[in-house]
Amino acid sequence: MRLRRKTADPAVEDAVDETTEATDPADPAGTADAPTSDDPVAGPFDVDELPDDGVTRLDLGSILVAPTADRELRVQVDEKSGAVRAVLLASEAGALELRAFAAPRNGDLWSEIRPQIAADAARRGGTATEREGRFGTELVCEVRMTRADGATGTQTSRVIGINGPRWLLRATLLGDPAREPEAAEAWEAAIAQVAVRRGAHAMPVGEQLPLSLPEGATPRAVPAT
Repeated sequence: MRLRRKTADPAVEDAVDETTEATDPADPAGTADAPTSDDPVAGPFDVDELPDDGVTRLDLGSILVAPTADRELRVQVDEKSGAVRAVLLASEAGALELRAFAAPRNGDLWSEIRPQIAADAARRGGTATEREGRFGTELVCEVRMTRADGATGTQTSRVIGINGPRWLLRATLLGDPAREPEAAEAWEAAIAQVAVRRGAHAMPVGEQLPLSLPEGATPRAVPAT
């Protein structure tokens, strides 16, 4: 398994290029079948309730994700601590960032944090608009940003929250799947194949569940381009 570690920029181009790349050792070419919305059982799933669907998922600790032939599976690593911060599926068209958080046994954490995300977008001079999607209420955020090369533009993101048993999965779409939600069915199908491992240990509500590199993976730092 080859890994590439770089600091990620919020823009789609940098979200695709400046992350750590991971390849499934059981499927190094990423040839696993892409999920579709026609799957008889759709998630996201709790890891203890995974159906026998024949899907091979890469275990990254709190998140298990199915690689697909048309997207690179990557992990975003904190440069200082070396901790894995997010899982990404990326292509030239855009990216899907996945993170999971501890949540109360009974409750709707997504409804609680959605206004916080919207307020953060407003503080940065942007906007956040609610829309109804496949997984319920989501946010479409538009924020002005400056890229590493000094160019400025507007970053569009779709933030989707799915409440699970004592966990919240937050999926953020960037690029085309954020700007054109009606054409993002394949990206949404990828979210539906995700499994979350909460673990039995106590954690503060809202704390991110730990991610880890696949067994045998060794990060290799490369110079920024």
